[in-house]
Amino acid sequence: MSKPSIPSGTRDFSAEVVRKRQFIFNTVRTVFESYGFEPLETPAVENLETLMGKYGEEGDKLIFKILNNGLDNPEKQETLNAEWKKILEGKSSKQITERALRYDLTIPFARYVATWHHQLPMPFKRYQIQPVWRADRPQKGRYREFYQCDVDVVGSTSLLNEIELGCITHAILTKLDLAGYSLRINHRSILTALAETCGGEAQLTPITVAIDKLDKIGLEKVVEELFERGLTQEQVTIIKQYLQLEGDTPQLLQGIEKLLGVQTAAKKGLEELKKVIIALQNEGVNIQLDPTLARGLNYYTGIIFEMKAPVGVNVGSIGGGGRYDNLTGLFGVPNVPGVGISFGVDRIYDVLEELNLFPPTLQSSTRILFFNLGETEAAVAFTQMQQLRAQGVACELYPENVKFDKQFKYAEKKKIQYVVIIGEKELQEKTATIKNLTTGNQLAVPLAALQQEILFS
Repeated sequence: MSKPSIPSGTRDFSAEVVRKRQFIFNTVRTVFESYGFEPLETPAVENLETLMGKYGEEGDKLIFKILNNGLDNPEKQETLNAEWKKILEGKSSKQITERALRYDLTIPFARYVATWHHQLPMPFKRYQIQPVWRADRPQKGRYREFYQCDVDVVGSTSLLNEIELGCITHAILTKLDLAGYSLRINHRSILTALAETCGGEAQLTPITVAIDKLDKIGLEKVVEELFERGLTQEQVTIIKQYLQLEGDTPQLLQGIEKLLGVQTAAKKGLEELKKVIIALQNEGVNIQLDPTLARGLNYYTGIIFEMKAPVGVNVGSIGGGGRYDNLTGLFGVPNVPGVGISFGVDRIYDVLEELNLFPPTLQSSTRILFFNLGETEAAVAFTQMQQLRAQGVACELYPENVKFDKQFKYAEKKKIQYVVIIGEKELQEKTATIKNLTTGNQLAVPLAALQQEILFS
């Protein structure tokens, strides 16, 4: 029999890891709710037509499709064989697959808004903390199953929403002690202006898809890809000039204006960027203008964000988002503007782990282990333990009467801070022995005072 395993790009989580992940979830959730956002959950499985065509050509390739039932029906083999050819050509076939695992939380959210918009308060503010799946190549910081924490506002065009999202980012990453983070910002209208300068808006998708890979493959490879996508030498030269803009935020704004300022889209983008950047700087947010930021998803229409980990931690982005004013129109409900941002919990976890930033108090949920030293002693320990549990103290009674060494080893493995020993001697003296496994200190206290001693220790 082969050794059991799990699919590549997925993980098991031990108790210690789960507690650390819950620490991130709880921090994120607390900040979201402090800004008036309400929770939402959507199904893990969506109709394939809901997802396809929303993530750009690269994203669509990473959608996990689910095979239909009944593909082994002999009566359908001839038809299915023809449909398989479509699949192999990169096309879709409802005969083969009609459903898929969700790629992100934004498109399902847009589907939800389109479905229920008549019943929702507008603006509608929601947050969502759920897993997503992508058929990506697994590597450090990149998994096939991972969690996203999304926060979105729909039904409002106000830039106040972008400003609040920047403040939310700052609050969460500060609470997680990631003071060295940076929040990168750009505007899709700037990229639209770049495309128009290079021959028209039809060039937007090829340009943004290529630019979005800049951090991964470098400028030279991006240039190669642009040529492969049919851009001319003149067009590529303009794009290179844009990608090589340098300096602080005022210098970058000036450089963009000089290169693209004749375009109406550029003027709109520059104006909104200035407003949001100034407001976030005033709130202490580490905001940085990045002209190379593209967010290669087709649905973005305005300001776009990307969070970067502190310098020296190589995990790529730890979150991102932006404005998507036309997204619900994909589902037949136009004129519902929206903006949102997503936190990559798994990457944030990796950063906190690498920098050793998790609080040490997360190591164990059990605070006290009561030793089992016999039936009578265990009964007394159980009574004490139940009273402590009623006071909110997490504790355990070792289930068997075994040697001290084995019970101590159990406590050490679970990183339990205290053990309580109530043996024959302690019963006679009506006492209990408390040992702090962190410090090694040991104290005998009257049994009647045990709860008070523990509660105030």
